[in-house]
Amino acid sequence: MRRGTLIVIEGLDGSGKTTHAYLLKNNLQKIGYNSEYTREPSSGKIGRFIQNIILYEENMPQPTVEALLFAADRIDHVKNFVEPRLHDGKIVISDRYVYSSLAYQGARGINLEWLRRINEFAPKPDIGFYIDVPPEVALSRKRGVKSIFEKLEFQIKVRNIYLEFVKTKELILINGDCPINQVQEELVTKAVSLLKDLYGSKLSNN
Repeated sequence: MRRGTLIVIEGLDGSGKTTHAYLLKNNLQKIGYNSEYTREPSSGKIGRFIQNIILYEENMPQPTVEALLFAADRIDHVKNFVEPRLHDGKIVISDRYVYSSLAYQGARGINLEWLRRINEFAPKPDIGFYIDVPPEVALSRKRGVKSIFEKLEFQIKVRNIYLEFVKTKELILINGDCPINQVQEELVTKAVSLLKDLYGSKLSNN
């Protein structure tokens, strides 16, 4: 069986990446691609710890500890969710992946090459999108309790790192400061074009 495809959707908090990752999964399914949605932090034990404790605590751990926690969750996530589905030939759409660690922990001052090394185990995405929204706009969309990362100065740093990955062509830029249907249409069009480049034709649903 042909190995599946890993698509990652990156963006600032409030960029709409979660909405668009899920919509992309649904839209690809409608046109015949066998796709599944997942996210990071994952729903595993380490991921739940990060979501419930780390992201909303004022006393954050040292950035290196934080980076190692995200990497540990990614190991668990890749082993138990991502790789089995890629092995089955599916398209996995991940709402955040390695680039989130590079952008967010990088913005906290961690060396990007060290971050890449501790994430070397993670399979390289086949397709990566960055949904770009001005930090002020992204933060204005957020409701409820904000995580410790959701501060304007910090989000500006995160965005600048993401934009470097766009420049190096590791991520494909999608303008997220538009109506949802317009953003999703661009995302689907580019995703399908890239999938056809990879496979030559549609993958059928199982």
